[in-house]
Amino acid sequence: MKLEPMPLSKQIDFVFRKLKDELCQVNSGTVFVHIRNNEIGKFGVKHLPFEGVDGEVQFGSPNGLTELQFQAFRQMAIASLSRKRSWTHGEIFYDFTVKKGIISVSILFESNYNMSSYARTI
Repeated sequence: MKLEPMPLSKQIDFVFRKLKDELCQVNSGTVFVHIRNNEIGKFGVKHLPFEGVDGEVQFGSPNGLTELQFQAFRQMAIASLSRKRSWTHGEIFYDFTVKKGIISVSILFESNYNMSSYARTI
């Protein structure tokens, strides 16, 4: 029995729900997803838990995304898929930061192609 593939939008929704606890602990970073054959294989969050200034370690704000910010971020990530075109392999990076209570998101698509897939058509 073959299962129907899950739409990428539902996979992105799943990713954000899985990362919610972590995202609610940070106020900036990058959510990344690796896509192969329109299926997400690996995903996660990159963030700096602290930074150094003048030889002193300064920990970031203990506050992460609020529920409203998280929901807005998740919706933007899902909506951004309307810009994805014919590629089936690649990565998506969702950079986010919260400043003065406002979430800002920047989205980067990276499409990957394998020349060996096209060698017979050249």
